[in-house]
Amino acid sequence: MAVSKTTNTYNRQNWEDSDFPILCQTCLGDNPYIRMTKEKYGKECKICARPFTVFRWCPGARMRFKKTEICQTCSKLKNVCQTCLLDLEYGLPIQVRDAALKVQDDLPRNEVNKEYYIQNLDSQMSKFDPTQPSNSALKSKGSSDLLLRLARTAPYYKRNRPHVCSFWVKGECRRGEECPYRHEKPTDPDDPLADQNIKDRYYGVNDPVAEKLMRRAAAMPALPPPEDRTVTTLYIGNLPENILEEELRGHFYQYGEIRCLTLVPRAQCAFVQYTTRSAAEHAAEKTFNRLVIAGKRLTIKWGKSQGRQGTNEKSDPQPALEPVPGLPGALPPPPAFLHPFPPQMPPPPNRPNDFFNLHHYGGGWGPWPLHYPSQDPARLGHAHANPPQT
Repeated sequence: MAVSKTTNTYNRQNWEDSDFPILCQTCLGDNPYIRMTKEKYGKECKICARPFTVFRWCPGARMRFKKTEICQTCSKLKNVCQTCLLDLEYGLPIQVRDAALKVQDDLPRNEVNKEYYIQNLDSQMSKFDPTQPSNSALKSKGSSDLLLRLARTAPYYKRNRPHVCSFWVKGECRRGEECPYRHEKPTDPDDPLADQNIKDRYYGVNDPVAEKLMRRAAAMPALPPPEDRTVTTLYIGNLPENILEEELRGHFYQYGEIRCLTLVPRAQCAFVQYTTRSAAEHAAEKTFNRLVIAGKRLTIKWGKSQGRQGTNEKSDPQPALEPVPGLPGALPPPPAFLHPFPPQMPPPPNRPNDFFNLHHYGGGWGPWPLHYPSQDPARLGHAHANPPQT
C-alpha cells in the first residue's frame, strides 16, 4: 500500500540519528583506539522496525566485526547494549535481571501499539538525562543479591571470537592460517544455547542463557558459620595488588567493630577479626560472592579455631596406618667403625699394619682413608701423613 508524503515525512522525523552507539565494554573491545563506520538509517531495528544509524567496528585482533542490532530508544528502554542485548550494569540477560529485581515487562508486542508507545517514549526521553535508563522500574530498584553473585566483574572478550568456518567443518577450507574464521568443532545442534533468538532475549522470555545462569545461581554454595562461637575472624582472599589496609578496613567496618585487620600482601589475602560474632556473621552474609574491589571478586571464608585444633590433636590421635605390602624394609644401621668414637672413650692403640687403621679425623677417631700409592700422604704433603702416636 502506498504511503502518503505527509505520513512518510512524519515517520522520517522519528528516525534515529546518533553520533555514538550504546555498547558494553565486551562488545567495544580492549583496544582504546577503535575505528567505526557509520551508516545513517542503514538498517531497521529488530525490535521496533524503525530505521536507525548503524555502527560497525572490529573489537580487536583476530575478532569478528560487530554492528549494532537495535536502536538507541529500545536500548535505553531496557538499559541494554545495542549489540549483545545484555544489561549494561551487570552484563546479564534481561530475563535474569527482571527476575531478580521483580520487574514486570509492560512493553506492547503488537506492531501498531509498539510503534505508538515507542514514539511517545522517545519524545519523553529527550527531556531526561540520556545516560540513565528510561524505565522507571529500573531507576527505583536497587541491587539484588542474585545480581551481585552472577554479575561479571571483567569483560568477556571470548564472546567476540569469529564464527566457526563452515568450509573447515566439511574439510574444504584451503585458507589455512589466513582464514578469518575459527577452525574448531562446532557446538552440538541439540544444545539449547545453539538456538537463541534476539527478540526472546530482549523481551526476557525463553532465553537459554538466562535459564543456565538461573540454574547456576541455585547451585551456588553458601557460607555457613562454624559451630565454634568463638570464631570471629574472616579470611579475605584474591585481593587486588597495591590495596591499602585503610581501603580494606573501609569495606568491612560498616558491618561491625573490627578488633584487628592483618594484611598479607605477598599472599594477596587478609584476616579481619570482629569484636562480636554477630558482626562477623553479618559481614560474611553480605560479602560472600558479592564483594568486588578493583574488578576482582574477593574470596570470603571463615577463619579456623586455634583452640579447637589443639584440642583435637591431643584428644584424637592419628590412627596407625597399615604397612603397604611389597615395599622394602628399613635399612640396617651402618657399621660401627664408620662412626667416630665418643670423646669419653679412650683412643684405640695404633696398629700401622691394620687395614682399618684409626686416626683422629673430624674431631673423633675414625678409619684411616684409603688411597692409591700415587696418592701417598707423604708425597702429597698431607698434614696427617703419619698417624698419631698413642
